Amino acid sequence: MKCKVAGVLALLIIGTVFLGLAETTVTIWTDLVEPKRVVIQEELAADFMALHPDIKVEVVTILESEMPTRIAAAYAAGALPDLVRLSLEYVVGWVEEGILDAEAATALIEKMGADTFGAGPLESVKVGTGYAALPTDGWGQLLLYRKDLFEEYSLAVPDNWADILQAAVVLHDPPNMYGIEVATDPNQVYMQQVFEHFALSNGARLVDEAGNIDLTTTEFIAALRFYKLLATQFTPPGNIYWMHTRLDYLGGRTAMTVWSPYILDELAGLRDSAPVTAEFPEGTPALYERTGIVSAFAGPAGAPAQGGAVLYLGITVDADVEAAQAYAEYLLSDGYAKWLSMAPEGMFPMRPGYINVWKELEFGVDRKGKISNLYPAEVINAIASGVENIDRWGIAAGRSACVSAIYATRTVIDVLRRYIDGEIDSAEEAAQMMQDRVKYLSGCEDK
Repeated sequence: MKCKVAGVLALLIIGTVFLGLAETTVTIWTDLVEPKRVVIQEELAADFMALHPDIKVEVVTILESEMPTRIAAAYAAGALPDLVRLSLEYVVGWVEEGILDAEAATALIEKMGADTFGAGPLESVKVGTGYAALPTDGWGQLLLYRKDLFEEYSLAVPDNWADILQAAVVLHDPPNMYGIEVATDPNQVYMQQVFEHFALSNGARLVDEAGNIDLTTTEFIAALRFYKLLATQFTPPGNIYWMHTRLDYLGGRTAMTVWSPYILDELAGLRDSAPVTAEFPEGTPALYERTGIVSAFAGPAGAPAQGGAVLYLGITVDADVEAAQAYAEYLLSDGYAKWLSMAPEGMFPMRPGYINVWKELEFGVDRKGKISNLYPAEVINAIASGVENIDRWGIAAGRSACVSAIYATRTVIDVLRRYIDGEIDSAEEAAQMMQDRVKYLSGCEDK
């Protein structure tokens, strides 16, 4: 009888152990929603689970434009994921709102070695004596232009407002060719990113010397005027966002546009879902060979500036911390090369020790190629150097929470669109309206 009882107890203990193996689940929310990138993320999860049978990983894809509202709803419900991939403008703000666990992120960064991460991306998310989240990858925004047309018409490289405008005037021939396409859809973060690039290029900063938000400077007002000129005179009508600008550039219907390096594989004809449809005589250079790239350009009152994005992995306050840390560490070490392989052209490593690994990765979806075999060294250098030196509104001035609120609410670009449409008469009036609305956002109050 004792043997039977002992046997039953042993089975119960063993059963409890095996049940325990499936008890810990790490849910990661990611904005990498393209099907083939989802496959790679699922493979990473499977590889990790094979090494850690006591942890289950669930990958949940969410559109970038929907991430702030989905996170806010999950936070209110006490149902945040364990990990979330998020861009720089949200990171510190989400710590201050109680969404991210900076202590957990800092502990993992210190374990992995803070000196193994890029200094700039870490400094951008510094909170107190720690860090809000772990830098994963990033990209610097690029101005693409038709180098062949610029050469044909003896136009200067468009690295300043005057030359951008001159080229737009000369090459504008709608509907066959638009001089430039800038973003005009206020429902898309893309519009904020593109406008911010132009504002930064004219020296327009979100924060004044006293640390207060100021959108009424002469530099900012000039940026509003210039952006409206480009949007109304040289950009197709309607709500233009990244899908339109990509489609029109690949179709040979715009002479210039602003895009991330994610377009480089499509430009080289490596992705069937976004084909190059521009036609050129047989035996002549392809579109990617006809494309010039400017990483930083300047306005009349500013120095050359480059916009862009650094992406992070945040550990939330609802996370199973140890399990979330384990998976985050895996993604940024043993699984890092595979993570970056999802889109090397737009995912530059935030751990410098992996740069040589990144250079050997192939990019593309339906066909593969190495960036170094398709693009000149200056393009690769623009990607590599830009990420460390990206200029961003308000981040360095310690107003990340305000930047987060501006992006989440689309406050600035909503007013900008009204100004573009003529509902607001002057740039000064638009700037003042932005100022009045922004100061009521969380984190934007005067100091």
